[in-house]
Amino acid sequence: MKTTFYSQLTTTSLQDKLLSDACCEKILTGSDVELLPLLDAAYQVRKTYFQNDVQLHILNNAQNGYCPEDCGYCAQASTATTDIDAYPLKPDAEILEEAKRAYESGAYRYCIVMSGRGPSPKRVAHLAELIHTVKAHYPIEVCLSAGLIDFESAKVLKAAGLDRLNHNLNTSETHYPKICSTHTYQDRMETLQAAQTVGLACCSGVIVGMGESTDDIVKVAKALRQLAVASLPVNFFLPISGTQLSEFVPAERSVPTHLTPDYCLRVLCLFRFLNPRAEIRVAAGREHHLRSMEVMALYPANSMFIEGYLNAEGSAASRTMEMIRDAGFIVKTNEDTTPQTNLKDTKKRDVLLKDLKVLRPRIESST
Repeated sequence: MKTTFYSQLTTTSLQDKLLSDACCEKILTGSDVELLPLLDAAYQVRKTYFQNDVQLHILNNAQNGYCPEDCGYCAQASTATTDIDAYPLKPDAEILEEAKRAYESGAYRYCIVMSGRGPSPKRVAHLAELIHTVKAHYPIEVCLSAGLIDFESAKVLKAAGLDRLNHNLNTSETHYPKICSTHTYQDRMETLQAAQTVGLACCSGVIVGMGESTDDIVKVAKALRQLAVASLPVNFFLPISGTQLSEFVPAERSVPTHLTPDYCLRVLCLFRFLNPRAEIRVAAGREHHLRSMEVMALYPANSMFIEGYLNAEGSAASRTMEMIRDAGFIVKTNEDTTPQTNLKDTKKRDVLLKDLKVLRPRIESST
């Protein structure tokens, strides 16, 4: 592939021009598209708007389970048989303590996530008070994910000081009925529109690997561009046993076979080209699907979660910090925050010597 193809991707993105569907398809599946120059082209866009900064987010699974929705990917869905520890909304003191920990760890944003279809007016008032308290105590941005939200609820949350409302589109409108039947793609779209109407920044992204086509990926990427979301998490499907969609993965494998590191990185590049100003977060599944190429995600993406996801564990925060700094990127923290020593410093590694069983296996096995 000629270098002009890659440079044109960068130029088109920086000029806020839309890539054609054919070009998007080529990025995802073109056999003549090389990964390294593609990553470099995406990095030029990322660097223009975010330099070498990486924002870190911490999720608080504030309410686990008890959800009436049937989202096929979710361990908390009403149809899931996953063995999770369900609990109602955590006490305020516990949520505040976790906000303090997130702030002191150097996280840029504290993400409060609740299960359920959507909060009642009483619950919205409670959440608004909680958000106000967090903001009063810690200079950290707060993002809330609480299901379907209407205009009045969004207005209350905005007045309380909420920075962002999260509600993922997850997949294209065409594919959505295949992953959920208890609410629609349009329900999700209306939640985002209600938030934007009152001036709330929106966080909305996708889950890749749920049986969608590349055309579905292109469609949802362009829909998020049209919404001009501030933050765009790109999740790679984790087939947790007991969820409806885990059947996409053969029993003897732990991950969908098509989510190779190469393909996942291409997806991240596509979302960067189509959403140049958005904070692109490489989210759930990065450790499983990117594997040894995980660090390469930082070239199109400028954000990561630390300390895991809603129900799935992730890499240790210290490992993620080390990976970011080893690659020459900079952890962006809130102004008065310095990450705790256990997150900032790299532990000294002892050099282990091979023993005789390793050095001379044949001799050792014969004795």
